[in-house]
Order: sequence, then structure tokens, then C-alpha cells
Amino acid sequence: MTNEQIILFSLMAGVLGMLLWGKWRYDLVAFSALIIGLILQVIPKDQAFSGFGHPAVIIIALVLIVSRALSQSGAIEMLTSRVINARRPLSLHIASMGFLGAVLSAFMNNVAALALLMPVDMQAASKAKRSPALSLMPLSFATILGGMVTLIGTPPNIVISQFRETALGEPYNMFDFAPVGLGAAFAGLVFVAVIGWRLVPSERSNQNAANELSNLEGYVVEVGVEENSTAIDKTIRELTDLAEENDVLILGLVRNGKRLAGRALRERIKNGDLLVLEAGPKAIESFASSVKLSYSRSEKHTGTLAGTLSMVETTVPVESRITGRCALDLRLLYRHGIMLLGVSREGKPFRDRVRKLVIQPGDVLLLMGEEEQIDEVISWLGVLPLAPRGLQVTQYDKAWLSISLFAAAILLASFGVIYLPIALAACVVLFILLKVISLTQAYESIQGSVLILLASLIPLGAALDKSGGTALIAEAIINITPGWPAVAILALLMVVTMTLSDILNNVATVLVAAPVAIHIAERLQVNPDAMLMGVAVAASCAFLSPIGHKNNTIIMGPGGYRFGDYWRMGLPLEILIIFISIPLILIFWPL
Repeated sequence: MTNEQIILFSLMAGVLGMLLWGKWRYDLVAFSALIIGLILQVIPKDQAFSGFGHPAVIIIALVLIVSRALSQSGAIEMLTSRVINARRPLSLHIASMGFLGAVLSAFMNNVAALALLMPVDMQAASKAKRSPALSLMPLSFATILGGMVTLIGTPPNIVISQFRETALGEPYNMFDFAPVGLGAAFAGLVFVAVIGWRLVPSERSNQNAANELSNLEGYVVEVGVEENSTAIDKTIRELTDLAEENDVLILGLVRNGKRLAGRALRERIKNGDLLVLEAGPKAIESFASSVKLSYSRSEKHTGTLAGTLSMVETTVPVESRITGRCALDLRLLYRHGIMLLGVSREGKPFRDRVRKLVIQPGDVLLLMGEEEQIDEVISWLGVLPLAPRGLQVTQYDKAWLSISLFAAAILLASFGVIYLPIALAACVVLFILLKVISLTQAYESIQGSVLILLASLIPLGAALDKSGGTALIAEAIINITPGWPAVAILALLMVVTMTLSDILNNVATVLVAAPVAIHIAERLQVNPDAMLMGVAVAASCAFLSPIGHKNNTIIMGPGGYRFGDYWRMGLPLEILIIFISIPLILIFWPL
């Protein structure tokens, strides 16, 4: 093994190890590895930032914008209104939601598909008076399965297609993944609808994290302001720091029996006013004593949402602005007038000192604020509402126009009339010109962390392949399987890829596994497409943990799931996918 290979293997192992540890964001880890590789001169300087112009990066960015535009147009709401019925039996509901989720994720980003359908599913669960834990995990798995069907359904397929173009001269077309992906997705959907949801732990099926979190009974009181109070002539903003020290949240101001909406934060407090506080009894007593508030006039407040205030539960994705930070860091109350009332993590609600709690991906946040502002802050934070909110003004008159433009782009690319990135780019330009989506929204929909991860790892993976490193991995796999038939090595490659995808980012997994698959095919003198299709299917199957796929992370809080809940449904699903996909690969991409 050469020094160059040792350095590159060390860098790649370091990246995978740091991704598994999860202490630092994956885009920072990948970009740091790229810089180290350049400093150590194992990556050519002329290839340093080639990944940022790579077609795979461009396609993923364009798919994210198209996904936002389709949801903005109201096209998705048109579909859900026809498909979803809360009165259906649970298995039928999961089947219909799963089918819709799979179809959507085949043509748009699967995280976006889940974000659109999750509030609908939770609303159906509320109407049916059952826990959303029974249906959220099947929905998440369905959106992951649907991504396997088309080229643009999931980033691993896009990466593998572009890798094939580099290695074999031509990329995969839009529906080249469908013969195998459709069969695997269909089998998976049947499993989660008939058997899978029954494997959710019974304790999860009896809880509703969002409802438990939003129960404010006994926490909200009105406290009177007397003439000797130090709060007089101050604003709520000026009392915020003192309130935080006592772990009290000031929800509003009542004057002459009326709640001051909109201007409460700026209004000077007067004698006789009532402060609406949210906290535990001891915290309220401490705060009331420090500013000389009167308990003689305090009473339980029954109008928490009076005026224009509203509460909303949201879940936190990995890319959210609040991930790894707390509400105090972002000054949610002071700068935006939005209050964090509670946090639920793995089904456990937190109500004490939540504004100082560091938020993790998958947490459920209970936010409260003025109706006209809370939607803007939800978008700014990058969190996902758990109930239909109308975050954007949907344009139902442009729904069919949006669908038609997107369908035209897909058809033109599928028949080779227009190169896929150009077709998607033209679609995005038309969406913007026709005001289906604004330019600002287009930029906001691009997940920079994912693109930086991919753009940073592409030069690193290319250098590892060029140095002969991936050939060494392939050789090692063949050496430990002497005399094995090619189909058995294909199965082993899928199992290894699937395992890595369960604990690492699937894009990082593909960038390692795809060149290994090519080298294995060359050594065995078999069809490389069979090996690449095996990697594509396996990399998309991340069902054993909440960290393998963003969708699994997003549902963790709303479903009240624990880390160990996923494998119960995920392990038999992954085994099923392997048993279904290998025969399909042998039929459509024979060795």
C-alpha cells in the first residue's frame, strides 16, 4: 500500500468515523477532509472544487427547488384531498398514505414528500383518536422506498448514475432504476401496511408526544402589577432577561380586561395591568417576588391563545437553524416575539428551562406567537409543522401548470431529447418566471449542507479510486469469498452497503461503494450494472435507526420513538428488500 493510499484511506475512515460520532455536522466534516487532502497533496489542486460543479450536485439542487415549487403550487394538496380518508381502517390508511408517499418521493425529494404528508397523517391520527406512532414510521419508510424507483428519487441514484457515466461512458436514464426499484418498493409497501405497523412497540401506540406537550393546564397564570412594582414603566422585552433567570416566560399583557395583541412587547407596563406568565409554581413565585407582583390578583388564565396568538408543534430536521442551539442563542422571544413553551424528545416532554435546552434533530418544539409572525419564524428556523399551517400561499390555479411543466421536463429528459440537468433547470426558470415560486424561496429550498457534503467527498472519492484504493477494497472482498458465485458476492456487497447506510449518510456510502462495485465486476468479469444496481438499492435502504436517513430523524419526535424502535420494523424490511431485489437484478441486469 502506497503512502498516498494510506493517507486517503485514513481521511475516508476519519470522515466515516466522524459522521458516525455525529458531534460535528457532516458538511463541515467532509469539507475539512477535502482541505486536509489538498494540504497533504493527495488530491490534485485542479480537482479541489470540481465537486461543486459536478452534475450530481446540480441535479440534487434543482430537484430540491422543483420539490418546493410543486408543494407551493398546491399540487400536492390536490392529491392528498383525493387519497386521504381518516375513517379508513389503519392498514388501509397506511397503504394509501404509503402509496402516495412513494409516488411523490419517486419524483421529488423524499424529505419534502414526508414533510408534506406528515401533517396530514397526524391530522388523520387525531381524528381517528389513535397514536401517530402507528403510521408515521410506515410513512417514513414508504417515502424512502419510493425514492428507489427513479433517477431523481434519491441522491444515491443520482450519484450512481453520474459515476456510471464516468466509469462506463453513459449515465443511467430516468427510469432505468424502475424495474428493480418498483418491485422492491411494492413489496416493502405491502409489508409495512400489513405487518410492519404491528411491530411498533405497544408503549408507543398509546402515546401522543405532540398532544402531551401542548397540554398547558396549570402552567399559565395571570399576576397583577401593583403600584410599588418595579415592572411599572418597563416593557416585556426589558423584563425578558430577569424572567429567563427565573425560568419564567411572559406570554402577554392584559389591560382593562383586554389582551394587548401585537404591541404587547413594546407597551409600557402600568399599575393595574396583568402579566400572563408560563412557568412552574416555584418559578412564578420567585419572579413575582423579584419584581413585586401581586398574588392577590392572580388567577388561572383560561385564554392562553386569546387575540391573535396561536400555538404550533413542529419537528426539527437536521438542517434546521436551531439544531445544536437553544432558544436563548437565537433570541426567539426578544427578536421575533416567538416563545418556546416545551420540547419533546423521544416521547419525553420537557417543560422546565426549555429555552436553555440544546435542541437535537427529531425534537418536537411547542412554539407560541402571533399568527402573522409564527409562520415566518417556522420558515426561518427551518422546522416542519405537525399540522397543516398554510405556511405558504398555495396557488391552486397554477397546480396543473406546475405538474405539466415538470412532467414535460421529465419526459424530455427520459427520451434523451434534453440533458436532465438542463431540463430541470429550464423547469426551475419557468417556475420562477410564472411566479409559482419566488427567487428567494428557490434559494431557501437548496439544502447547502447536503450539497457541500457531496461536493467535498466527490474529489476525495475520485482520488481514492485513482490511487487504486477502491481496487484494494474490491480485492479484499474477493479474497475473503474464494469460490463464491457472483450472486453471493452481490448479496454480500448489498448487505455491507445497507449496513453502512443505516449508520452513515447514504451519499457518503455510495461514493465508497460504487467504485468498489465496478472493481468487483471487473475482477469477476460480470456485468457492472448488476453490482451498481445492488449498491443503489442497498444505499437507499436505511431502516434500522433514526440516523441513517433524514426522514427517520424527522419522525422520531412526533412519533415518540426511541432509537431501538426502528429495527423492529426495519430489519425484516431490509431482509425482504434483499430477497426481492436480487432476483429482479438477475432478470433485468443479468450477471
